[in-house]
Amino acid sequence: MMIKINKEKAKNIWIRSQKLDQKTPFGKGLEAVSKAISHLGYVQIDTINVIERAHHHILYNRIPDYQSKYLHLAQSQEKTIFEYWTHALSYLPIDAYKYFVGKMNKYDNSSDGWFSSVTEADYKKVKSILKSDGPISIRDIKDDLLVEKTHAWGSSKPSNKALQLGFFKGDFVIAERDGMLKKYDLTGKHFDWKTKPKMATEAECCNYMLERSLKSQGIISIESICYLEPKMKQAIGQLIEEKVKLNELLEIKVEQIEKERFYVKPETLDQKNLRSKRTHILSPFDPLIIQRKRLKNIFDYEHLFEAYIPKEKRKLGYFSLPVLHQNNIIALLDLKTDRTKNKLMIQNWIWLNKSKSNSNTQTIENELDKFEKFQLKTR
Repeated sequence: MMIKINKEKAKNIWIRSQKLDQKTPFGKGLEAVSKAISHLGYVQIDTINVIERAHHHILYNRIPDYQSKYLHLAQSQEKTIFEYWTHALSYLPIDAYKYFVGKMNKYDNSSDGWFSSVTEADYKKVKSILKSDGPISIRDIKDDLLVEKTHAWGSSKPSNKALQLGFFKGDFVIAERDGMLKKYDLTGKHFDWKTKPKMATEAECCNYMLERSLKSQGIISIESICYLEPKMKQAIGQLIEEKVKLNELLEIKVEQIEKERFYVKPETLDQKNLRSKRTHILSPFDPLIIQRKRLKNIFDYEHLFEAYIPKEKRKLGYFSLPVLHQNNIIALLDLKTDRTKNKLMIQNWIWLNKSKSNSNTQTIENELDKFEKFQLKTR
């Protein structure tokens, strides 16, 4: 008989798996950063900075004493994390490096249109500089013959694309960041590797993706595992079938979500006292929010990201943040930090699902006080 659970239990399992129901799920300080990223699988990097950037915001919600310098130290000195592309540019635990070597090996300037303008001379030049001088940023290369930009996100320096290509190939690594300014180094030199980790097999990569999702999502689907990686769906589906036959995974139904098949570990389904009592102002790039279809299905909430919509067409605001209270999203806050006055400004406050009450207002205001202190402390 197919096991059925209601949406409330599905939400609570997901929140528990995201570690948003505990005060210090990863402890405190620098060590907590690597533990958090390892558990979540990745932390997405984003450049928007009307408030503190998304990668810091995501960690703040899971590490109570979080400071942006902890992430910098984990990347540049502890070297327990690295940057690479998942569904977007993200911080990843160093133990996961081998699962991305296959992607790195597929990159070259002839097969990718974005890097087709990178010449062998450009590439040798930056590699030589990194060998002798690294880590360096693009600002440190001053002898480029500037070219006309071909894209708004591009650069007039040919060396910039050469550095990016080396990053995607795995020859170079982002050794540290100063704000959003990246400093590159040779990968082996940065990590003190004689040889890079051996490329994981396809089967190992599938198992990694499955286990990463089970750990951070609790209840999974093929869609949620293969978010923006549709080529992996068939192999992941076969692996799940094997796990179900071995009773390592259970196939379940979530009420009112008839078209999607979900899977869970038996011990995850048996958890008790799941309902969270905590409140969080979440980034739109938080792992709980970023998969919009999954969020809508399980939370009955569809998040609209309006940063790239013309101002006159926005309904919520430039950078609206969902407020998670207990196990529901009850409000949206469009916030902005006024750096001249050192104040957190509320541009818009929208209540959802008739959640407005004196108690909820006070709860959110208390969180806003903490969030403002975080904004000012990390700048």
